[in-house]
Amino acid sequence: MQPMRLSSSFAFLLLSVALFSGIQLALAVAHIRVMGLPEYSVLIPVVASALLSLRQTMIVGLFNLAAVIPIYGTLRQDIGNVSQFVVITALAVALGISLTVCRVRITRDRRLKHLMIARERLNLLSEASSRIGSTLNVARTAEELSEVAVHRFADHATVDIFDWVLQGEEPALEPHMGDITLRRLACQSDVAVLRGAVQLPRAVTYRQGSEPALCLMTGEPTRVQITDTGDAAHWSADAIGAGVHAAHPALVVPLRARGVTLGAAHFTRTKHRNPFDADDVLLAQEIAARAAVCVDNAHRYTREHNTSLALQQSLLPQVAPKQPAVEATTRYIPADSRAGVGGDWYDVIPLSGARVALVVGDVVGHGLHASATMGRLRTAVRTLADIDLPPDELLTHLNDLIIRAGTDMDHAPGVGRDAGADFGELVATCLYMIYDPVTRHCTAASAGHPPPALVRPGSQAEYIDIPAGPPLGVSGLPFETAELQLPEGSLLALYTDGLIESPNRGLDEGLERLRKALSEPKPSLEDTCDHILATMVDDHSRDDVALLIARTQELEGKHVATWDLSENLAEVARARDLASLRLGGWDLEELAFTTGLIVSELVTNAIRHGGGPVQLRLIRQDTLICEVSDGSNTAPHLRRAQAFDEDGRGLFIVAQLAKRWGTKQGPDGKTIWAELAL
Repeated sequence: MQPMRLSSSFAFLLLSVALFSGIQLALAVAHIRVMGLPEYSVLIPVVASALLSLRQTMIVGLFNLAAVIPIYGTLRQDIGNVSQFVVITALAVALGISLTVCRVRITRDRRLKHLMIARERLNLLSEASSRIGSTLNVARTAEELSEVAVHRFADHATVDIFDWVLQGEEPALEPHMGDITLRRLACQSDVAVLRGAVQLPRAVTYRQGSEPALCLMTGEPTRVQITDTGDAAHWSADAIGAGVHAAHPALVVPLRARGVTLGAAHFTRTKHRNPFDADDVLLAQEIAARAAVCVDNAHRYTREHNTSLALQQSLLPQVAPKQPAVEATTRYIPADSRAGVGGDWYDVIPLSGARVALVVGDVVGHGLHASATMGRLRTAVRTLADIDLPPDELLTHLNDLIIRAGTDMDHAPGVGRDAGADFGELVATCLYMIYDPVTRHCTAASAGHPPPALVRPGSQAEYIDIPAGPPLGVSGLPFETAELQLPEGSLLALYTDGLIESPNRGLDEGLERLRKALSEPKPSLEDTCDHILATMVDDHSRDDVALLIARTQELEGKHVATWDLSENLAEVARARDLASLRLGGWDLEELAFTTGLIVSELVTNAIRHGGGPVQLRLIRQDTLICEVSDGSNTAPHLRRAQAFDEDGRGLFIVAQLAKRWGTKQGPDGKTIWAELAL
C-alpha cells in the first residue's frame, strides 16, 4: 500500500521560495533602517520549516544568511563587528532551529503516513475476511478475491485455479513437470476496456521455468517488473491485451491451504503507482491465505456433494425397465448446492402376473445420510414387493422397519438423543401403487406423500383421493388403500414435494400448476416430463425432485387364458391338456413339455393341500407366466426331499424348470406362479 505524494512542479517551488524570501528580506531591510534589529530575517527559515521539506528549508535559510551579510555590510556600516556577529549568529541559530523543527515535522508526517497505511491495510484485511468466502462456490470465491484486491491494492487482478479443485477431486501427488494448465476463474481491472470484456472461465498455461510456474512449485510469492508484453502473458495477459504496454510491477501469490497449492492470484499495477514492496507482499500473502482456506472449503464441499450425488444416482434405477403393464419414464433433479443432496427416490418394480409396482418416496433431510437412508428404504421396498404384499401391508412393514432402526440407533453406544435427529429419528414419505394390466385394476396406499395425478384419455388431470396415512417412522394411524379401474392409456404422475413446493408459491398453487401442466397433451412421455419440469422447477427450488410418469397398457384377451378346475385329481391331466393346446395356439409348442410338468405339479398341490376354487391362468408377454390359485391361505415352502421320501419334490422341480417362481396372497386365498423364458 503506497501513500499519495504531493504533485507540485520544481519550478513552482523555486518561484514560491524566491517570492517568500524576497518579501521577508524587504521587510527585514525596512525594519533594519527603522529599528536596527533583524527579527524578520531571523524568522524567515523558521516559518519556512513549517511549509517546506528539509532540503528546501536549508536552501531558504542559507539564501537568507548569504543575503543578509552583504546587506548589513553595505547599508549599515555604522554597526559594529559585535552587532554584525550577533545578527549572523541569530540567523545561524534560527537556521538550526528551523532544520530541527522541519525534521520533527517530517518524522511526524512520516509516522502519520505509516499509521494511515497500516490502518488501510487492516481495513483491507477486514474487508477480505468479510467478503471472501460468502458461498461454498470456488468460482465465486475467486471473484470475491479479485474484487477486494482491485483499486485498493492493485489495478488488475486475476485468479487461476487447478481443474481438480473445481471438480472436487483429490490433488495430484506427482510434481508438476513441464507446462502447467489452470483455469482462470476471475479477472478484475480498473482498465475501462477490460470491464465485462474477458470471457471466463478459460484455460491458461504457465510455461515451464516462468515466474508463475516457479511460484506454484515453490509455494513462495514472486515480484517482477514487467517490461515485455510476451513475457507478461501469464501475469496480466488481459491487461496487456488491453493496451497497458508500459513497464509496470506485478506480483503472483500462490493459494495454499492445508499444505496443498490450489492455484495462484496475480496482481499488477500501472506505471502511475509504486512497485510492490515487502509489506505489500506480506499483505498479499495474508489475503491469499484467507482466500485459499475458503477455496479449499468450497473444494471439500464440492467433493462431498459430488460423492453424495454419485451415491444417490447409483442407488436410483438408471432407466425405467420395460414393462408390459406400463410405459414409464423418470426424472431426478438434485437439490442445489446450498441445500445438499436429498433422499428422493422412485422405482418401477415388476411383479408376478405381469403386474407392476410404481413407487415414489422422500426421506426427510439432506446430505449423505439422507442418500444412504434412501438406498436402504428402496432396497426394503423391493424386498417386500418381491413377496407380493398389498400396498397397505407393505407400508406397515416398512414403517415398522424404520421405527426399529430408530430405536436401535437410540440404544447404540456413543449415540445420544442429540444425534437422533441425524441418525435415529428417520422420517420418510412413500407412495406405493400396483397396476394389473389384465384387469386394469389399480391399488394404492400413501404414507404422508402428496397424491398422485391421473389423466384419463380425453380428460383433464385430476388427483387420486388416497386415504392419508402417517409418514414412515411415525407410529399412529394404520395405512389404507384406494382402488380404482383405469382405462387403457391413462397417465399416472407420481412425484415428490420438491416439484410442487417452492418459497415463491404455496402448496395449493403448486398442485394447480402441476394439474394444468399435465392437462396439456404432449407427443411422448419424455416431452411430458420435460414440460412439467420446465413449468414447475425454477431457480428458487430448494429441494430435490423425483418424477415418475407412466402410461397404463392392457393385455389383450388373446394373451391371457383362464380355466376353472374342480377339486379332483383327474383335473390334473385336463389342465395339462388345456395348457398344451393354448401353447400351440401361441406358437410355443417347444414349451409344452416344461409347461405341462409345471402345471401338473402346481395343480396337484392346489387340489391336495389347498381348497376350492382352483383356477389355472396362463399369461403370455415377454415371458410365459403360469398361475394356479386356490382357496387356502397357507403358503407352500420349498424343501429338499430325502432319498426315500414319497413327496416334497414338486416345488423343487418347478424351481429348477422356471426362470422365477413365487406365491402371492389374495383376499380369497393364494396364488402360486412360475415364469418361463420364451
